[in-house]
Amino acid sequence: MSTPQPLVRSNPAELDCSYDVVVVGSGAAGLTAAVRAAHDGLKVAVIEKAALLGGTTAAGGGVIWAPDNHLGKAAGFADSAQAGERYLQAAAGHAVGAGDIVWYVRTASEAVRFLDGHTRVQLVALGRPDYHMEWPGAAHGGRSLDNAPFEAADYPGLVELLRPATYFPLLSMIERDNLNGRAPDPQLLAERAATGVRTMGGALAGSLAASALDLGVVLAVNCPLRALERGATGWELVVGERIRISARAVVLASGGFEFNERLRRAFLPLDVTPIGAPSNEGDGLELALGAGAAITDMTALWGVPVITAAGAEYDGRPTGRMGNVEMTLPGSITVNSAGRRFVNEALNYHDISRVFANIDPHTGRAQNNPAWLVFDTGYLSRYPVAGSTVGEAAGWMLQDQTLAGLAQQAGIDPVALVETVARFNVDAKTGVDTAFGRGSTEQDRHLGDAGNLPNPCLAALDTGPYYAVPLHAGMLGTSGGLLTNHEGQVLDFRHQPLPGLYAAGNVSASVFRNTYPGGGATLGSGVTRAFAVGRHLGRQLAADQQEPALRSATS
Repeated sequence: MSTPQPLVRSNPAELDCSYDVVVVGSGAAGLTAAVRAAHDGLKVAVIEKAALLGGTTAAGGGVIWAPDNHLGKAAGFADSAQAGERYLQAAAGHAVGAGDIVWYVRTASEAVRFLDGHTRVQLVALGRPDYHMEWPGAAHGGRSLDNAPFEAADYPGLVELLRPATYFPLLSMIERDNLNGRAPDPQLLAERAATGVRTMGGALAGSLAASALDLGVVLAVNCPLRALERGATGWELVVGERIRISARAVVLASGGFEFNERLRRAFLPLDVTPIGAPSNEGDGLELALGAGAAITDMTALWGVPVITAAGAEYDGRPTGRMGNVEMTLPGSITVNSAGRRFVNEALNYHDISRVFANIDPHTGRAQNNPAWLVFDTGYLSRYPVAGSTVGEAAGWMLQDQTLAGLAQQAGIDPVALVETVARFNVDAKTGVDTAFGRGSTEQDRHLGDAGNLPNPCLAALDTGPYYAVPLHAGMLGTSGGLLTNHEGQVLDFRHQPLPGLYAAGNVSASVFRNTYPGGGATLGSGVTRAFAVGRHLGRQLAADQQEPALRSATS
């Protein structure tokens, strides 16, 4: 009686000696490419260097931005391909070609239809507006897609093999948005944890992994790719220490290089705190460079403001949490060391991160990094801050009975901070932010507190003690990398495809070229290109398999 194969392999020696396709990396991009290729009957393996599956996808929010998708329309949101193209032209037309925009809108909607119709992924339309509703073609909702909670009852042990979230609670994004910034129900979270439910990015990674297993895709962890060389009929890979396998095609989906200090110093324009999977060290990028690949947009990143609570770690590495919700909620402001507000705090996280990078022309140093989230007791009594207990000051928060005293502790100009808060409080009571317009748009108000009127994003800071928490420029991941075409083929320095080598996700340069049109643009770019990769592989390799048979039949 043969021993059944484990659900997920954990040793390179358990891999076969050859595959049609080997996918490097098990985030949403890698798994989407694997599922789409296996859907066409190809023999596929996914190798993951870490001990757990899912990459940064499983650690994060899991939202996919896809204009003109059928799920948004079915939920009652108005959209069209033409509207999506107009909006992307406004958002990214200065950096992205018209042909690329048309390709993205068409292919993203096709990818969503495939995932919805042929996999266990359960996408749900979010009522989240695009990030710039003032631009032509913007949609009030439906383009950002959430994931229904995923239960892996049919796959014993799969949930335990998924990378945990860095800090997101076991809620869907819709459930989280509906909390208006308040803490989730602890009983619901406990029940989901006890039954192995995953949400957000964990649900996306889990449902894709389950779909891959359904199709016979081999999933393997603890399998780092050490070498990548061209072979006679494809590629030769060294996995682990000495295991050699061959593949007709290789898909690099190994994540960005945000945890590679050497590459960060070489390419990124400022010191940025990464909050994704620490396994993202640029391995696939460097191996492809050795094979002759070209790169582009290497200074680009998926930026976020980050709260770094003292001692917070993920996989043994210092980490932080996105701070954009805390910045948006009423009763807080964000200031620099000069004690001045410098941005509309309710702006989308990517655009806020750009302002953190501003350079002070007098000092030559970052003007707003770090910044400070300043709030009062009323705020603390209503909302958690970076996962803190509502109503309780965490030990890593600075606090003082007066704003001036708080400023002195934080190294903020005390006179300027007092003046800034006084001016802000006047605006908060009228509901109109005269300095930056915070809360004046639909997209601003989406993450505010709907019960706080007249402006869901504004409330006075007038009740001591006062608190301050540092905010740093952060990133979900890098978004520059390998240069590819629409099929995801990696290009060389002459812009010619390297035969059989593909890339998707953050190892490749984003479709959006360092722009961020809406919530879920990171995964939108990665999943769309990965779908195109898997589809092209299915067509290409299937045709290659049929050609010898046709020659034999006609000879």
